[in-house]
Amino acid sequence: MSEETIELELDDSGVSVDLPKPAHPRDQVHGVPYRPVEFRDDDLPTALERSARWLREAQSWLGEPVDVIAVHLDYDDRKGAPYYELKLLCNEEDLAGAPLALRKHETDHVED
Repeated sequence: MSEETIELELDDSGVSVDLPKPAHPRDQVHGVPYRPVEFRDDDLPTALERSARWLREAQSWLGEPVDVIAVHLDYDDRKGAPYYELKLLCNEEDLAGAPLALRKHETDHVED
């Protein structure tokens, strides 16, 4: 039995080059495991809004819901330096674009 290989176009961190990037400079996609996508702000509602905006963009790009394994919230409420760090722990295959590549691969083989 032969296995078919599906090629993914990934950046140096292993996520799809086409994955929507979080727009704010304090937000980022971390490395493995679970690919935490971090949204950091001194205002929790703002961090939540940015995470929701990114999640909608990523799901639109992927064509299906992103598999969010967990949501983690860390905070520091000391005077002078409050912050909220919201992390969406995402399935790394989704962020690499594997479902997109698989659908394209299946569509290409149906047309053959």
